[in-house]
Amino acid sequence: MNSQYIVLLVSVLLIGFLYYLKTKKISFGNRVLIAMVLGVAVGAIFKKEALIIEPLGQIYVNLIKMLVVPLVTAAIISSITNLDNPAKLRSIGVKTLGWLVATTAVASLIGVVVSLVMDPGAGIELAKDASFKAREIPTFAKVLVDLSPSNPIADAANAKIVPLIIFAMFVGVAITIENAKKPEIIKPVINVINGFAQVMFRITKMVLKITPYGVFGLMTAVAAKYGLATLLPLGKFVIAVYIACILQIALVHTSLVAFVAKVNPLRFFKAILPAQIVAFTTRSSYGTLPATTKSLTERVKITDRIANFVAPMGASMGMNACGGLYPVMAAIFVARVYNIPLSFNQYVILIAVTTIASFGTAGVPGTASIMSTVVLSSMGLPVEGIAMLLGVDTVIDMARTATNVTGAAVSALLVANSEGEFDREAFNKQEADALELTV
Repeated sequence: MNSQYIVLLVSVLLIGFLYYLKTKKISFGNRVLIAMVLGVAVGAIFKKEALIIEPLGQIYVNLIKMLVVPLVTAAIISSITNLDNPAKLRSIGVKTLGWLVATTAVASLIGVVVSLVMDPGAGIELAKDASFKAREIPTFAKVLVDLSPSNPIADAANAKIVPLIIFAMFVGVAITIENAKKPEIIKPVINVINGFAQVMFRITKMVLKITPYGVFGLMTAVAAKYGLATLLPLGKFVIAVYIACILQIALVHTSLVAFVAKVNPLRFFKAILPAQIVAFTTRSSYGTLPATTKSLTERVKITDRIANFVAPMGASMGMNACGGLYPVMAAIFVARVYNIPLSFNQYVILIAVTTIASFGTAGVPGTASIMSTVVLSSMGLPVEGIAMLLGVDTVIDMARTATNVTGAAVSALLVANSEGEFDREAFNKQEADALELTV
């Protein structure tokens, strides 16, 4: 029998098994985790032949991306128009940016420390990729201009989430101001927006139902494409990035949840586990937004308006891993390979440059490499050095994205807690099984 037919048969049986687990009321998070393990096993066993399953994961990612633009736009406008006090918008915005900047700066510091301790660039011979072409690095002025909305339709089509968020905020604020003056005219508009937002939430729930099957397809393709042969030459760098991501979550995020929000970290991380797994497998903070907001509202018990405001911001700027620790580690790695010494002052500048550059990072797969070229260029390091890391970027991006989403979720909790929009009593009353996201 053709090996691809065997892969299809095995995959159909495993997908049937995942559906069976659902009928047995196995929790959503556990089913996604099992799907991830099964996908890795199929990809590792059948290797390239398993790529026949790749379209399953791609379709899932496309459905997730389909949701994001209308969901984010409707959710942000709805969250602003539903604010009891419009002055809260400024408070929420400042706190959100503050936590995103702070956690990204700390992530950059962790990246420096881990790089200096592990020295992943040691012993690596310079390998040039003939197909690699350095990207043109935009000026700071151009970055600012690109972040401003000019054509919301074009921004939506090009997945430029920051301009879209700004446009949605303008619409939301305008509706709030006009509602105070002419409520009889604006009330129907608010009802339409709230109704559309509810429709998008329902579609989100429908799409999230197929997450275990999409994750199975994604992980099968990853395991089939990236085996040990690809990882070994740069294995130390991959391990260093994973350690840095784990430290960011274990030290920074856990401390903020425990000591600032005063929430049980284990319960919190279990509550956002579905979003973390979706982030790990899809490699897109932007694409994980539906799962993130769903986890925050239904499992963490944060109000819709906080979750729908903070989560999109966290998927667009100040991302802890893609915008913080990874560009720093890539820069130190390239400097080591090219035998370019860095002074203490340069490490400080590197952290500052990386933190600033993290704003406007698009939450899509592979963006960290673009941000790394920006940092490398700013530090006067060879931009072409990033080509050496592209072969393992997919494997690294999985940990980066999970860390990004965790950071955004933690920021949402902190903001909600400070604004009195976190239902602590409801969160604490939840039993372990009740914490599972219902989809």
